[in-house]
Order: sequence, then C-alpha cells, then structure tokens
Amino acid sequence: MARLKLEFPEDQFCFSTQLTVRVTDINAANHLGNDSMISMISEARARFLFDFGVQETEGDGTGIIVTDLATTYRAEGHARDQLLFEVGVMDFNKYGGDITFRITRPQDQVLVAMAKSGFVFFNYKLSQVVPMPDEFRAKFPRVNWID
Repeated sequence: MARLKLEFPEDQFCFSTQLTVRVTDINAANHLGNDSMISMISEARARFLFDFGVQETEGDGTGIIVTDLATTYRAEGHARDQLLFEVGVMDFNKYGGDITFRITRPQDQVLVAMAKSGFVFFNYKLSQVVPMPDEFRAKFPRVNWID
C-alpha cells in the first residue's frame, strides 16, 4: 500500500498556536495518541477560524463541516511537550477547500506531524452543501483555486 505523503508550500501558513500535550493525551505506548492528536488539530483549527473572524456556524445555519482528515506522523510527542501548530488554507473550490497543519516541537525543532483537513460550507437547516461565502474567500486572497 502506498504511503501518504503531505507537503505544503512554506508560504501558505498564515496562523500559529501552541498546545501542550497533556498526560491524558498519552497512550499505552507512552506517546501522544492518534485520537488526542486529532483533538489537538481540531482545537488548532477552531483557534485559526476564530482568529480570522470566522464563526463555525452563522445565524442562517451555514457553517463549516470537516469532510476528511489526513495525518502523517514523523516523531513522537510526550507529556508536557509544547507543540506548535502552524495553520494555512489551500486548494479552494466553489464549496470549500483544505486547512493544512504543520506540527513541530519548538524545543528541539522536530517535525512531529503534518495534516490536511478538507472542509465545505454546509447549511445545517437545509442539510446541504452550499457555496463558499464571499466574506470567507476575501480573508484569503492568495489561496489557489481548483475546479
């Protein structure tokens, strides 16, 4: 089976935040568990959207819904590690795009993981995918578009 390889342009990261690996994030193998990494990625995504003034659900019922998540692990994380989550967006289309993550441990400059989370805009009242709002698109004028 082919291995997943995630690489992102260096200049597309536009936000960063630090999260601490908690003791409760450690699995039986004594390192950061996959489930906890996914939760940390979700927290970094929420902080990113908040920082750019994007509400996850608007008053009209439209919000962002995650469509997929790909993660590659490069190094272990351990309890009390400070991890830097660099976040960006890329590959916009009519309905959404990708949120990208580079996760490093600043203490020793080790790359811990890379991740990509696909998203679309979704109207929860209508239960259907809707086009990306112009206001969201305007926040990221340098993002490439794909069909």
